[in-house]
Amino acid sequence: MSIFRRNKPTAAPAAPAAPAAPVAVLERDSITGAYVIDASHSRLGFSARHAMVTTVRGQFADFDGTATVDAENPAASSVTINIRPASISTGTADRDGHLVSGDFFDVENFPAITFVSTDVERDGAEWTITGDLTIKGVTKPVTIPFEETGTAVDPFGNTRVGFEGATTINRKDWDLSWNAALETGGVLVSEKIKLEFDVSAIKSA
Repeated sequence: MSIFRRNKPTAAPAAPAAPAAPVAVLERDSITGAYVIDASHSRLGFSARHAMVTTVRGQFADFDGTATVDAENPAASSVTINIRPASISTGTADRDGHLVSGDFFDVENFPAITFVSTDVERDGAEWTITGDLTIKGVTKPVTIPFEETGTAVDPFGNTRVGFEGATTINRKDWDLSWNAALETGGVLVSEKIKLEFDVSAIKSA
């Protein structure tokens, strides 16, 4: 036997993992009901091109919303979302300060952004929600395609439903028109803004 060979110590048996709390998955058509958006497990974000070369991403930390879901009669469904733009976060304090100023959201005079649905359509797990988006007192229609990402009863007994969606708007349509020209051509901030929604809602009735 080689003197360089050493017996490996026997590893202690791993402790059994604690069982995960059960999560019951629901049938898709059982989601009909009234819901409240769970802001702590949702994200309302956006992305924009910066200096023509990169993408800046941000989100709003303070928002709330309600929804009525009718799986059998989607047209009877509705969504309302209220966002406080003063809660914007892009990872840079100076940029956030500029965004809440009069050049952009002007939060002192317009403290809320709202979305109120006017039409809801459904095709299986795909939902299309059209509604009025109001920013800085300007209201324009927006259509957002959503995908139903799942339904479940969580370990606390809450019935949850999840949706993900995105759409692109032109910020100038809502009087968010500030910009700066680049010496090499183009502008500092793109006019097109992608809105991103990752929503978890809890059934309230």
